[in-house]
Amino acid sequence: MQTQPRHEQHLSRQVAKTTTAVTVGGSLMVLSGLMLAATVIGLAIATPLLVIFSPVLVPAVITIGLILGGFLASGGFGATASFVFYWMYRYVTGKHPIGATKIDYARDKIAHAANDVKEKAEQLGHQAQQQIKS
Repeated sequence: MQTQPRHEQHLSRQVAKTTTAVTVGGSLMVLSGLMLAATVIGLAIATPLLVIFSPVLVPAVITIGLILGGFLASGGFGATASFVFYWMYRYVTGKHPIGATKIDYARDKIAHAANDVKEKAEQLGHQAQQQIKS
């Protein structure tokens, strides 16, 4: 007998969820249709104005776009430079910021490779001197 009320509760929750989903989905579909209609009407009204003022608006939009792009790029580069200087300060003072171990590993690997090249060059130099002497 306990399974019967539980099944009815499950069914009623499912019906409530479905009803809510249909209501919300339908409302959003109606709003979507209204927004589409408003956009089409607004575009139909604004098109003649855009055509009349396009010789002024197009260069103005391009200029504003370039100005905003310049400010955004400048701000981005400034923020990046500030972070790099802060990271370098922490690295130099020995506080080991994020990524410092990778930098140390790369530095050691490059130093080891340079030492190997130096030793190989010295060996080849000695071999060349011996071949010249003989």
